[in-house]
Amino acid sequence: MSYEKLRELLAPHGQEQLIKFWPDLTDSERQELTKEILKLDLSEVNEIFRRANETTKVILEKLDDDLKPIPQAHYESVPSLTNEKIQEYESVGLKEISDGKVGVLLLAGGQATRLGFGHPKGMYNVGLPSKKTLFQIQAERIVRIQKMAAAKYGKEGKITWYIMTSEHTKAPTADFFKDHSYFGLNEDDIVFFEQGRLPCFDFEGKILLDEKHKLASAPDGNGGLYRALKSQGVLTDIARRGVEHLHAHSVDNILIKVADPVFIGYCKSKNADCAAKVVQKSAPSEAVGVVCRVNGHYKVVEYSELTNEAAERRNPDGRLTFSAGNICNHYFSSEFLSKICDFETKLKAHIAKKKIPYVDDSGVRQKPTEPNGIKMEKFIFDVFEFAENFICLEVARDVEFSALKNADSVKKDCPSTAREDLLRLHRKYIREAGGEIADDVDVEISPLLSYGGEGLENIVNGDVFTISPFHLKSEMEAETNGLNGNH
Repeated sequence: MSYEKLRELLAPHGQEQLIKFWPDLTDSERQELTKEILKLDLSEVNEIFRRANETTKVILEKLDDDLKPIPQAHYESVPSLTNEKIQEYESVGLKEISDGKVGVLLLAGGQATRLGFGHPKGMYNVGLPSKKTLFQIQAERIVRIQKMAAAKYGKEGKITWYIMTSEHTKAPTADFFKDHSYFGLNEDDIVFFEQGRLPCFDFEGKILLDEKHKLASAPDGNGGLYRALKSQGVLTDIARRGVEHLHAHSVDNILIKVADPVFIGYCKSKNADCAAKVVQKSAPSEAVGVVCRVNGHYKVVEYSELTNEAAERRNPDGRLTFSAGNICNHYFSSEFLSKICDFETKLKAHIAKKKIPYVDDSGVRQKPTEPNGIKMEKFIFDVFEFAENFICLEVARDVEFSALKNADSVKKDCPSTAREDLLRLHRKYIREAGGEIADDVDVEISPLLSYGGEGLENIVNGDVFTISPFHLKSEMEAETNGLNGNH
């Protein structure tokens, strides 16, 4: 496309600065820049920028009057449920899995930069006795839960695993799965797709150039899921396979109960179209968003948006009023996802002021030391307000949530805490099954052997564990890799 045509395209949207360095570019660079510009819906990205800025200008203090906790009718807590109720929900969930109606949406676009890893975060090994990565642990939980469903209902329905990567993580992720023979899963049941990107703007709404022939852009956030599902044919695939329930979560929770049948069964029993798993906030000041109602709509209110009064407020029983901590662990019915993806453009974008490398007026690439522009992203939870039947399931933090975000030097949400949280949970499982284990003995239980502590009585009852570290394997693993133990 010629310079004149591009200028005609850009000028009405105030973005003609994108071809400022046209005379300096080679033919191939001009082609690359043209391709990037033509990929943009300029009206839409300008509108996203405008709306994101408007949203941010809302005075957050006003929120307090309209803020209400989730009503009890829409909220249940696993630690408070009877065993009979848990088994009832689990049976419903296992039946849906057995019938092939369950899929998992894995948010795996992160490059683990804070970890200093430089590869897709799912490939990270936190130093467990088995040396298993996050991807392997989660894959093996799917293998195990499929077998549990088959054992109960005589039919092994496949769980379809939809894995959302980013532009930079898609190829290495797909290669990693292939190199590891898909961790015992069927290749046809794993679908990789890529989240989109949004351009980066300066504070006046002009799109920045990263190089003279390249736009500055950033991933569009985990809320980019909805656009990607539609644009990359995943919604069509969900319909073709007859998947009705989707469990969505981020890759970095080492304790995640993938395709949790209790969660699926709870949502199915309540006819929910959208749901969130939450954990109790540990303290008023904990930096976690809370699920609540604002003007009658379900939303996640970020910790920074809560006033001190709201954050500190307590019920008569002493529990925090706004205690439902959001952990990026959600349920969607396939019907709800189809509906949402049709008006995904209406979802608000959130802005973050960042230090964004850019090409200055004289054509020199600058690396700013202060925030100079805006990155925009959408959040997966911004669809809650559109749900007709939204519910919450509170789960125990020590059983279901331990995030991996930082390097060990931070001492929080890091490899050491993730590893210790998993090993502590496995010690609990061993004790519940009748085994004896001291707090300083590390025993890892393979997901192929037990999904959530079940089926261990015959293996550990009466045993005293003293060898550390130790890997308690399934028969299949033991045959493949040698005897149980630290091999």
